[in-house]
Amino acid sequence: MERFLVTGGAGFIGAAVVKELLKRRHNVINIDNLNNYYSIQLKKDRLKDIEKVSNDLKTNYEFINLNLQDKKELNKVFSKNKPTIVLNLAAQAGVRYSIENPYSYIESNISGFLNVLEACRNNKIKNLVYASSSSVYGVNSKLPFSEVDPVNNQISLYAATKRSNELMANTYSHLYDFPATGLRFFTVYGPWGRPDMAPMIFAKAILKGESLNIYNKGNMRRDFTYIDDVVDAVIKCAFKAATPNIPNKDQIENPSHSYSPHRIFNIGKGEQIELEDFIQILEKKLGKKAKKILMPMQSGDVKETLSDCKALQEWINYRPTTSVETGVTKFIDWFKEYYGNK
Repeated sequence: MERFLVTGGAGFIGAAVVKELLKRRHNVINIDNLNNYYSIQLKKDRLKDIEKVSNDLKTNYEFINLNLQDKKELNKVFSKNKPTIVLNLAAQAGVRYSIENPYSYIESNISGFLNVLEACRNNKIKNLVYASSSSVYGVNSKLPFSEVDPVNNQISLYAATKRSNELMANTYSHLYDFPATGLRFFTVYGPWGRPDMAPMIFAKAILKGESLNIYNKGNMRRDFTYIDDVVDAVIKCAFKAATPNIPNKDQIENPSHSYSPHRIFNIGKGEQIELEDFIQILEKKLGKKAKKILMPMQSGDVKETLSDCKALQEWINYRPTTSVETGVTKFIDWFKEYYGNK
């Protein structure tokens, strides 16, 4: 079994990945600083859910409350546990919050990620997989978004830090010859999801009969990706280390190509859904109508996203299987059970 170190393991994607790794009987060190960007209780409850899986299966698992900016303590964790594969899923998340609190994004997403890169190279890890974001495509108008597209026009600091992560990882991969794979997630949703994201915000408002702000007057489309499909892709990438992919020198300007063992992939459903249609599915599953307030576009937001996942399909045979209807049903079932007791 591999020895995994997962950062951000109390977060939405991180906790789901940790749980699946434990089900597959891998050894896991889970790092998270439990910051208060959103409900700490939700993060603690995710950790309890993980602990239950670990205890039931009697797996080798440990949670460590640690900030990635604490370079000294992070290095101690690496030296003591000697992970073979690192999944960096920690980040200060949220496009809109980056306008209110920009410094937290530099501290977590840049300084924290640098500490992870340094620890990886000093401990000679076999593979690094790290979270990027579809937000790096910024104001790109060509759809679907492809890894071969230029990514020079981010419109939020969050997106800029994620693109910086890709450049940093490529540089470290080149300098120290360790494999790294960046994954651009497209609007991930499902059970245990983040309360600052649309599915949770919408569901809470609809159930409580509260008004729901619909930005850009509802003229928005998203590539919603169910959490189980994301987890499957992350773990498959963990077991397939990146390799250089420059066929010839003429292709060096292609952002998805590198002389280093570094790859970047989209993870999405590969389908768009109108925001209004997504709300209608929520209304159907909740049995209540939304009270909508049509609002202008928010700063830092984009009108639509759509992923081209051909590269990931070729790399790990990625095939997302969860329809939005099925995914929303599973999300609402969890939502009612979890918040029904709150």
